[in-house]
Amino acid sequence: MSRYDSSCIFCKIAAGHIPASVVYRNDHVLAFRDLNPVAPTHVLIIPIEHIPSLSNLAAGDEEVAGQILMAARTVAGMTGVLDSGYRLVFNNGPDALQSVGHIHAHLIGGKSMGWPPFAGHEVIHG
Repeated sequence: MSRYDSSCIFCKIAAGHIPASVVYRNDHVLAFRDLNPVAPTHVLIIPIEHIPSLSNLAAGDEEVAGQILMAARTVAGMTGVLDSGYRLVFNNGPDALQSVGHIHAHLIGGKSMGWPPFAGHEVIHG
């Protein structure tokens, strides 16, 4: 790993220092089950290398960004939600409730979902 943050829980999971229920892994990404699922299928997809947020993507990160999206399709198939549908959510920054400073996508499925996804929360327009 050329980018690793020893204080990052997702880096520790990717390195195998913290156990996780791994669904999929390749040289670029790791997908594992969320410990607090919001749906029957809730898998986190992270890059192996540490990138704090979507805002920190830089030139040269195109491959890893694409790998996250391709892994989502693979994981959706592996978990049985490819045909029924799933949501892929990236939280970026504190206002979006990004709780871990490492890019991660939430692949959520296995139930019918509503729109908007923030129903029940105050929405400020403008």
